[in-house]
Amino acid sequence: MSDAGYVLGQSERAARRLALQDRHFAAPSEALLDALALAPTDRVVELGCGPGGMTQRIVKRLGAGGVVVGVDASAALLEQAKQALAGTGPGRHEFIQADISKPDAWLDGTDVVIGRAVLHHVPMAEFLLGRLRGTLKPGTRIGFLEPDFRRPLAALAFAETTRPELAPLLAFAKAINDLYAAWRISPAVGASLAPALEDAGYADVRHTWHPFASDASVLENLAMIYDEVRDTLASLGILTPAEIEAQKQLLRALPTGTLPPVWGLHQVTAHA
Repeated sequence: MSDAGYVLGQSERAARRLALQDRHFAAPSEALLDALALAPTDRVVELGCGPGGMTQRIVKRLGAGGVVVGVDASAALLEQAKQALAGTGPGRHEFIQADISKPDAWLDGTDVVIGRAVLHHVPMAEFLLGRLRGTLKPGTRIGFLEPDFRRPLAALAFAETTRPELAPLLAFAKAINDLYAAWRISPAVGASLAPALEDAGYADVRHTWHPFASDASVLENLAMIYDEVRDTLASLGILTPAEIEAQKQLLRALPTGTLPPVWGLHQVTAHA
């Protein structure tokens, strides 16, 4: 994943969305860390650390002898992560600007590899998982939280037949799937994680689905994604800027108390 390789953007607006996302992902994030059972002295590598939301959660679980290494392709997001982690502990933290799709020396001696909402930016993420398997020392724990943008299509396509007010949710799902298709990246990498890890020879592969209520924070996240990828959607002919603005207004007007819980995160853990 290159410095320009974030499908859903990496600008200052994206950083604000990621901060909202960190709050929304709080429960699944803590569940993933519980499942990985971090030890005080672990060396943890976080793939695609972004502005440091998950990194802060990791460092609080480590002791003075532990360290989390945040790896990201974006210099701007890494700078925000450094500021966010200033003065935190008890564990130590380091940051490295690198393409996570190309494992390198920053993986040496790693006890745990973590990624949250990052593999859906990586072309052929399954290839990366196989390469990691050949790089990591035996027993290394790995854990990922990944969305699935394709899964909502079936539920929303059916629900809209009797509830036309759900059209904005379906329009978003279709637009994002079209965007991923244009980038030649799977919008449903979360769903393929467990079988991919098993095929690559990982042990003790475990999968959990964390559903989200379609509440106001989810709708705001969708609207912020529209803002971030507006120019890309327009250049690809998926939606015009005017259509995006209209869809944002429709999303924010939806009655959150009656919306189907179609969004969520796949949690997958395993051992190398």
